[in-house]
Formats: sequence, C-alpha cells, structure tokens
Amino acid sequence: MNEFEWRRQMRDLRRPIAPGRDLWSAIDAALVERDDSATAAQSARRATRQPWLAAAALAGAFLLAGGVGLRLHRSTAVAPASANAAPWNPSDPRLSGAAIELDAAQLELQQAMLQSPHSSSLQRLLAHTVQQQTQLRHLDHEAG
Repeated sequence: MNEFEWRRQMRDLRRPIAPGRDLWSAIDAALVERDDSATAAQSARRATRQPWLAAAALAGAFLLAGGVGLRLHRSTAVAPASANAAPWNPSDPRLSGAAIELDAAQLELQQAMLQSPHSSSLQRLLAHTVQQQTQLRHLDHEAG
C-alpha cells in the first residue's frame, strides 16, 4: 500500500455509512427497560430513606435558622458599640490617613444601615470596617 491508496482510504472514511439494520428500535427498547428498572429501584430506596431524609432536612433547617440568628445577633451587637465610639486619631502619622478613611466609611455605613437596617451586606461591611479599625489600633499600639 502506498501513500496515495492510504489517503484514498482515509477520504472514504469521511463518507456516511448506513447501518445494516435499524438501530433506533433496539436503543429505544433498552432505554425503556432501563427506565422501568431504575424507577422501581428508586421507589424502593425512597421508601426506606424517607424518614431519615425528613429528619435530616429538619435538623438542617434548625441549624440554618440558628446560624442566621447568631449572625444577626452578632452584627447588631457590633453596630451600636461602634456607633458610640469617638473618632480615633493614631499617634503614628502613617496610620492617621487610614484612620480617617475608616471613620468616614463607618459613618457612611451607619447612615446606610438607617435606611436599610436588615441588609446583610451592609452588616458584613460594617463588621469588616470595625475589624479593620481594630487591626489599625493594634498596629498603632505595636508601633508605640
């Protein structure tokens, strides 16, 4: 076999070839049989798993509600404590600019919280700002 024959055979492979028999009827029958057996197995598993599934769903709902409640409690505890805090001026001049920016951000977030007190994103941002202010105070304390 030379290269020209090989190339001709390769071109012949690109042409569609009709199957000798109809394949769709066999495929359709196999799929229907598979669906029937899978449905029977699923209903048997569902009957044995259903009480545990309900208990797991109930436990998950309680955990979710407890987590949301705890999160809201912590975020509302952070906001009033930071609202009464006086503006802080660090002794290190390198940190004073950051302190001014964080104080301004905290005031803007508190004003936004008055308009939308139940906004979780605002609560997260306010908590993050308070955390940054704490880190800045810690840096000022370490700097002397």
